[in-house]
Amino acid sequence: MTTPAPSPLNWRKATASQGSQGCVELAPLPGLIAVRDSKDPDGPTMFLARDAWRRLTEQANRGNLDL
Repeated sequence: MTTPAPSPLNWRKATASQGSQGCVELAPLPGLIAVRDSKDPDGPTMFLARDAWRRLTEQANRGNLDL
């Protein structure tokens, strides 16, 4: 789901990604994780259920996604 982001959110980016391109930022919400492109902070925001975010990151960490 993509909608305008509510404000203000506490956006965070991984410290390992500082200075690199193509990063995402995350903001926790009750039951959700908000995700946005760090290069376009005023652009769209995607909201994922926390369990969907967990499954996505598990699959990415296992190398099961063609990223």
